Amino acid sequence: MRHALDTAALAQLFTEARTHNAWRDEAVAPETLRQLYDLAKWGPTAMNISPLRVRFVQSAEARARLLPLMAEGNRAKTGAAPVVAILGRDVDFHTRMPTLAPHMAAVGERLAGQPTAREAMSTLNGGLQIGYFILAARSLGLDCGPMGGFDAAAVDAEFWAGTAVKSLVVCNLGYGDPAGLRPRAARLDFDDACAIV
Repeated sequence: MRHALDTAALAQLFTEARTHNAWRDEAVAPETLRQLYDLAKWGPTAMNISPLRVRFVQSAEARARLLPLMAEGNRAKTGAAPVVAILGRDVDFHTRMPTLAPHMAAVGERLAGQPTAREAMSTLNGGLQIGYFILAARSLGLDCGPMGGFDAAAVDAEFWAGTAVKSLVVCNLGYGDPAGLRPRAARLDFDDACAIV
């Protein structure tokens, strides 16, 4: 029988977690990045299509390729982050369906001729997986700074050339410096956002 997470775990994942813009000078181990993906991959996607693809940018060479493609306001914090994850979606996810969803192989074959449907499915399910990715990172003690301010076409050409992967989000990862936090913004209350019907 499953039990609710305790208050400390919920705080780490949700109520006390923040979007970070400043970073402590502390490296993130490659094993932690592997563990991060290995947690995030278990979140549900439609027909288990799992379109999320990740490029973890750590080297000086890769960072030099990425920084000019970031919006000006995002360059400094991206340059300072110990790791930058480029989170993309594989539009050709259907080619993996015989492995990921063998019971749906016929659907994968039909999707081969439906690029518009694959665009929509990969966007929706890639977005879901980005949410799982952020929660997985937080569960491992990492802080996140997800951003949409970058030249997506240029990032695709630079980091996903020769693939059907398209970038959705760039996410700085590491151990955040609380000194760089802004005051926390409000969230909508239950009654403003929800209804039980």
